[in-house]
Amino acid sequence: MPQAPTKKKEALYELVEIPEEFGPVEVVVDEERVKAFAFAVDDYGDWYLGEQSPFGGPIGHPLVLANELLFLFYDKYDGNTARGLHTHEKLTFLSPVRRGEKVTLTGSYVAKYERRGQGYVVLEAVARGEDGRELVRHRGIEIMRAHAGSVVGRRSAAASTGRRVTGEVAAGTAPVDRARPGLAPRTPITPLAKHVTQEQMYVFSWGGRGYRNVHTDPGRAAESGLDATLVQAQQQTSFVTQAMTRFFGPSWLTSGELDMRFISPAFAGDHLTVGGAVLGEVRTPHGPGLELEVWIERPNGVKTGVGWAVAALTEPHHTGTH
Repeated sequence: MPQAPTKKKEALYELVEIPEEFGPVEVVVDEERVKAFAFAVDDYGDWYLGEQSPFGGPIGHPLVLANELLFLFYDKYDGNTARGLHTHEKLTFLSPVRRGEKVTLTGSYVAKYERRGQGYVVLEAVARGEDGRELVRHRGIEIMRAHAGSVVGRRSAAASTGRRVTGEVAAGTAPVDRARPGLAPRTPITPLAKHVTQEQMYVFSWGGRGYRNVHTDPGRAAESGLDATLVQAQQQTSFVTQAMTRFFGPSWLTSGELDMRFISPAFAGDHLTVGGAVLGEVRTPHGPGLELEVWIERPNGVKTGVGWAVAALTEPHHTGTH
């Protein structure tokens, strides 16, 4: 006799169990999904929408599974009761996903804690390809059940290690388009400009799947004390991964590591710029690499997200259009 569907839990900090496992959840990264993601992040690169890439056939964007990883807890929790704010995102890219490939996602809540009266949860997840290879690892920290208007813009740019992103670049140094050995510290990368529309936010944050939240619904944003809908932090992370793919080339999808903090809000209609500065050469598991400071900035100079990116240095490849 078939079992009745299990009712999902309300997304409350008090109901989170540690550990609490999610999945396996299967997702097919088909052409429709790739095109929708391209619209949501305004990235129509021919690796994704054409028929070829440096990896053979077409692939998905590095973060085409952005929300499948972040929202994996929807496997057991009702997503329409979620009132969280994403504060920290750490990603490791190991292999590109082939367009049309079936991907399996698994993960778990690994920690919960309270700080300054807010409840935080830590979700770790991994996406694997059809052959079992790891594609991307995710570790996200979120304030659960937050009143957005009372939290946004009040967070610190400092990492737990005490490191800070300064955003400083070497005076008189021209921005560079591609990673290479020998770049001087504080060399700026070529910036990436984005204009975020409500339509893109609606698609990215699953409005079309029936989710009403502070990203997709102006009414829900107003209920949370906001004057406009918030650009999802994971959407901003996707802008950074686009900039890093352009800078590092194919090695970003096989060796890239990104560690982001979200410190100030971005809203529908905002013009954002992804910037970065070289910190220096480092050793990676894949050989010599380069570390950068990266940030997302509004026109008034206020940074909405800051972090660090690392990837291996490789010989130049033909990368197509990005």
